Amino acid sequence: MGEIHNLLERHGLHEARRQASLDGQLSRVCVDAAHEVLSDEALQIGITHSGFAMAALPHKKTEETVWEREGGGIKLLIESGLNDDKTPVGIPYGSMARMILLYLQTQAVKTQSREVELGSSMNAWLKVMGITVGGKTYNSVRDQAKRISQCRLTFFRVHNGAKMVSNGAFVRDAIFPIQEDENQPSFWREVVRLDESFYESLIDHPLPLREVAIRQISGKSKAIDTYIWLAYRLHILKEPVSISWYAFKGQFGPEYARMRDFKRDITGPLKLALSVYPEAHVDVDMEKGLILYPSPPPVPERRILGR
Repeated sequence: MGEIHNLLERHGLHEARRQASLDGQLSRVCVDAAHEVLSDEALQIGITHSGFAMAALPHKKTEETVWEREGGGIKLLIESGLNDDKTPVGIPYGSMARMILLYLQTQAVKTQSREVELGSSMNAWLKVMGITVGGKTYNSVRDQAKRISQCRLTFFRVHNGAKMVSNGAFVRDAIFPIQEDENQPSFWREVVRLDESFYESLIDHPLPLREVAIRQISGKSKAIDTYIWLAYRLHILKEPVSISWYAFKGQFGPEYARMRDFKRDITGPLKLALSVYPEAHVDVDMEKGLILYPSPPPVPERRILGR
């Protein structure tokens, strides 16, 4: 258990907040996030494809029509879909795209069905994902849902000396509104169907996450990616593993030209991800990198079997 979690356990929320305030806003946010996770008794589970621990979506809007990410022997290509006038829809990006995908994947695994119910209205869907309802939020979800609905995926894997290629998409049927009217959020499809190959791969390679943890970092895409990566890596370790900053940057920030800029931007998300994963045992050395230690998964195995 990390320093923040020890502080909460020994001195309580009020004192932890007081001490965190001396270190700045980020520390206060981490204390509050850690408290929510430690206090959670519902133990609701979220699910994502384990491949997203190695290859994730872009964090910011990109004008590229093909997005490439590689890590852990997996390369992911995401191709933008096209509108009916042949203009690119765009690559899904940011925290909203991740939350939409997390919701779709979680429901699909829980129900063991490609068909996912969204709820009777846009407001219900947003509430399930733990996102505040509002006009601006609706526009963001509508945009990212359209990008997710129309993009195409290609996964490359190397296995037993052979390269495996898997083509597909996230969803088979579109999930964007029938009417482009932000004042009528109820015009969203009641049921969507995931792409068959993506669904089958998800069922074969699910990664359980704590829903309460995801909700604490739902607006921070880098923290989401880091949390997913830690949830995937730590519980399968047999012994400590050192990750240099160079290797960490190769997966989480290859677009950065300077290491110092990467460190500046990833330190906060990393700290926040660790705050919502109290079981994680990770040492962070700002000169050398990270040391990962074998740690329990965020969701106990007995909870997964009994979900």
